[in-house]
Amino acid sequence: MRAQLARDAAAWGREWRPDWPAHILDRYRIDLSTEIMGVPVPHPIGKGSGQLSLRADQLEADADAGLAFAVLKTVIAEDERGEQAMSAWAIHESRMKVERRPSAGGREGWTVTWKGRGWDRPLEEYLTLVRAARDLAAAGRILGIPSVKYHLPPANEPFREAEYRFTTRALEEAWGPGPLLLEKDFSPTLAGDARSDERATILRWLTEVPARIRAAARGPVRLGIKLMNARFDDDFQREMLARAAGGADSLTVFNRLWDPGAGVAYGGWDLSDRNLRVLDGAPASVPRSGTGNIVSGRMIVAYALRGCSTVQLHTFFQLPLSAYTAPSGSRMARALHALVFDPADGLVAALLELEADGRLERRGGILHLRDLWRAA
Repeated sequence: MRAQLARDAAAWGREWRPDWPAHILDRYRIDLSTEIMGVPVPHPIGKGSGQLSLRADQLEADADAGLAFAVLKTVIAEDERGEQAMSAWAIHESRMKVERRPSAGGREGWTVTWKGRGWDRPLEEYLTLVRAARDLAAAGRILGIPSVKYHLPPANEPFREAEYRFTTRALEEAWGPGPLLLEKDFSPTLAGDARSDERATILRWLTEVPARIRAAARGPVRLGIKLMNARFDDDFQREMLARAAGGADSLTVFNRLWDPGAGVAYGGWDLSDRNLRVLDGAPASVPRSGTGNIVSGRMIVAYALRGCSTVQLHTFFQLPLSAYTAPSGSRMARALHALVFDPADGLVAALLELEADGRLERRGGILHLRDLWRAA
């Protein structure tokens, strides 16, 4: 299998196809199928909310490469008059800068820096994007998931229910029949905002926001909560996990770290080190979607072993072409090639290692990725 993996890495690096999960099942008897928010997807690799998921043509390219899902750019909730309590997050994105960032221990990693925040266009344009995502999902090409930043009040102030109601129902109408899939985004920039200075305020949000979203909807909602890295210790991060799990169908863990000096969020090895450390001490009560420094298939497995049924990438899809081993193809295809087929650190290699170590067993002659995250 190792020799075959090396041959596949060379062949798929020259010519990428979107049916790569079927090839892995056929060649290696490895089933990568999993789920997000209770919806089946063919493999665990998706795109996190951001600048790479704000246009329909980006979703088309994702589908062509065989990405499992994409979380759409985060829209800022508004009421029927167009007023937004969180309007400070509807800031036009500045140019993204991909750069190296050393960890506290000196390990070189990648991060993407920009000053913008959420969707800064009219809500109707976002609803058009949701409809395009809906059509792609109906065609079986890729699952697109809307993302929203709802009103988060300071301590002792009420929630703006009108924003929850108007925005949720507009998304439901654009989404069409069936449960609305929705990710509530607790942005990393909240960590630098005065309203998140108090632990009690954050815990109030995590307790009340899921129920308010469900109450605002006319029909059922499958809700994912994307948790930020708060400016407190690991124990509080685990408390956040436990509190959010009470009202969510899945948790995205965890958003980027906050650099108060530079006034930007960042990733790299410091992010994955903290995320995995926190998850180690927090058994999974609902499925998780891992995010943070997903730079290899081995890292995908690390998150899966901690209860993550899927992973969401952003930075790895933007590296210089020289950072990928595939000599041709789109940046998305080259990134997937590295994540899946790399003979040393790819997803197939990492799963075969677990089998060799006796940590993952075949059922009916097949290795199942879902056996990892379900056992967490």
